[in-house]
Amino acid sequence: MVFKKMLSAFGVGGPSVDTVLTNPNTRPGLALDGRVNLLGGDSPANIEQITVGLVTRVEVESGDSEYAGTMEFHRMAVSGPLQLAPKQQLSIPFQLPVPWETPITDVYGHRLHGMTMGLRTELAIARAVDKGDLDQVAVHPLPVHERILEAFQRLGFRFKHADLERGHIRGVQQTLPFYQEIEFFAAPQYARSINEVELTFVTHQRGVEVILECDKRGGFLSAGHDSFGRYSVSHADADRVDWAQVVDGWLRETTSRYGDLRSQFGGFGHGAPHGYGHGKGHGGHGRGVGMGGVVAGAALGAVGGMVAGEMIEDAFEGDFGGDDFGGFDE
Repeated sequence: MVFKKMLSAFGVGGPSVDTVLTNPNTRPGLALDGRVNLLGGDSPANIEQITVGLVTRVEVESGDSEYAGTMEFHRMAVSGPLQLAPKQQLSIPFQLPVPWETPITDVYGHRLHGMTMGLRTELAIARAVDKGDLDQVAVHPLPVHERILEAFQRLGFRFKHADLERGHIRGVQQTLPFYQEIEFFAAPQYARSINEVELTFVTHQRGVEVILECDKRGGFLSAGHDSFGRYSVSHADADRVDWAQVVDGWLRETTSRYGDLRSQFGGFGHGAPHGYGHGKGHGGHGRGVGMGGVVAGAALGAVGGMVAGEMIEDAFEGDFGGDDFGGFDE
């Protein structure tokens, strides 16, 4: 047992804390088990509350600029008020549920380039709060996520980058204040029509909403633009369908339609993340949306989707790291 963090908010001789996770690896919908280990300082301490929370790095658009900040998106109280005697050792167990929408950080045991995730412990004493240590957490894909990611690899797509964008996706029931974008370079057979593809999972207990954004190439008489598609899949379908065939169908359907989002949907609401009006690295050119159908022999419902700028205002300062990788190879 190592008590390594002296709580700076409480000064020299104050209590110290160390949080130990039983296993830092988890998946959306599961839990993180661990213990918060406390060591009393030189004098008694009346602890008001101990909490643990999941934090990650989120991209935030502000006007014409974009910056990244650390955001806590899920927290739980581990303990209410308690008194810690001088030099007293106390270990408090906890089990933190992992939200279904928690983004994926690791695939095949490797960190996705651009992703960070950690567990932060906070102690409150006499209205002073110390955020304590940040323990790295690895969130692995659920089976249906894994099959879809494998399908992109089988089709020849190469992983580029992943990040989290602050905002909400219109028409999708979403509880977290951000969504994940997993970016791929186009596979050779799609390269004539697509530059890149961005994949978003919005996961819930029954299944996953899959949102695709395809950066389409311009032609001799037409400008490039983005097209969008939204598809619903069940967790139970993970091992029931040919996912390469399904994803190929999604891509062909998504890139086959293009229209004016403003005329089809009457505007974007307030703000426009996920490419609507902000450019998202594509130079601010025209935008489109892919509308749904039944795909390639799989009974997977599909319906058009688009993103609104419903924002959450809390972003936290700080940063933490992890090993990145540039592909999905095992």
